[in-house]
Parts: sequence; structure tokens; C-alpha cells
Amino acid sequence: MVTRRPPESESTERNAPSVEAAFQAAPEEMVAEILDGELYLSPRPARPHANVASNLGGILMAPFKFGRGGPGGWVIIDEPELHFGPRPDKVVPDLAGWRRARLPDALGGDEAPAHYDLAPDWVCEVLSERTRSRDKGQKMRIYAREGVRHLWHVDPLARMLEIFRLQDGQWILVHSLSGEERVRVEPFEAIELELALLWSR
Repeated sequence: MVTRRPPESESTERNAPSVEAAFQAAPEEMVAEILDGELYLSPRPARPHANVASNLGGILMAPFKFGRGGPGGWVIIDEPELHFGPRPDKVVPDLAGWRRARLPDALGGDEAPAHYDLAPDWVCEVLSERTRSRDKGQKMRIYAREGVRHLWHVDPLARMLEIFRLQDGQWILVHSLSGEERVRVEPFEAIELELALLWSR
């Protein structure tokens, strides 16, 4: 499966002031994003979504962020706010990771904003009925445009994990995994991922 990157005709217009104001005023219990100049508000994740995202973060943190039982060398953050492009698009993935060499200090200085404008090396989106079309449409296009190298889609109800790699500006589906397999998948192939742990309750 290949999802093509859109033509290089992205709008350079700024987001409308009313959209930016609505983004700033979004209730704390909602996830607010601006994609292609349009505001999207989503409720906080339902239990299956939150459970799988937490499980995956827990599996990856020790070996890849802290170097315990793995190589380290990564910064991994839950639900970071990412600002991309001139509008900007304001995107909140479920998990994102940067190689430590590219983001040596995840906090920044006293003047650092709450958001990140450096594209991650890896992004994970947990799919739900509310967000699936955006995760597989606009957000994939934005991540490709910004040069994110690796993208995972996790479907907690179907117990499916899809691994995408950006190649020549296009998303290539590298693996589609399900059930309770034990696998090594990029960019975290240094450890064996037990899918049974990902779905565990």
C-alpha cells in the first residue's frame, strides 16, 4: 500500500484568527488540532485507545529513552503538540519520538514554548472511529510533508499494528501485524516487541 505525498502546493496562508482563538479556548478535556487551517476537537481517548497508547509508551521508554535493556538514544513523549509549516498545522500524535542526537534536550530553556516545531523521527497514532479518517488522511500527509521517517498506526479493537516508512516522499506499508506475534520492527528493531503486551488489559 502506498499513500502518496500531495503536490508541493501547500497553502502559505496563516490560520484564520478565529480558528487560532478557538484553538486557544479549547476545553482542557478536549484534544485540539488545526489541520489545513481547520480546527478539530476530539474528546480525550476512550479506554481501549488510552490503554494501548500507555502500554506502548511503557514498552519503549526503558530500552529506548533510558537505555535499560536497550540502546537508548531516543526522546519519546506522550501527546506532544507539534507545530508544522507556515499556517501552522498543530498536530497532537499519541506518541512521538526523536533521536537524541536531533533533540538533545527535550525541555529546552526557560523561554522554550510548550510545543515542538522539530519534526519527530517516529510518530504513532492510535486509531479510533472518531479520528481514523484524519489519522489516515490529513495527518499522514502532514507527517510526510515534514519528513517524519517512521509512522505506526495501532488499532486497539482489531489488534492490528501497521508500520509505515517514508520513502521518496511516499508512505510505504512495511508490516501489517496482528494478534500476539513477537516481532522486530523499525525503528525499534533493537528489541523484540511482544504484541500480547501491547493489547494487555
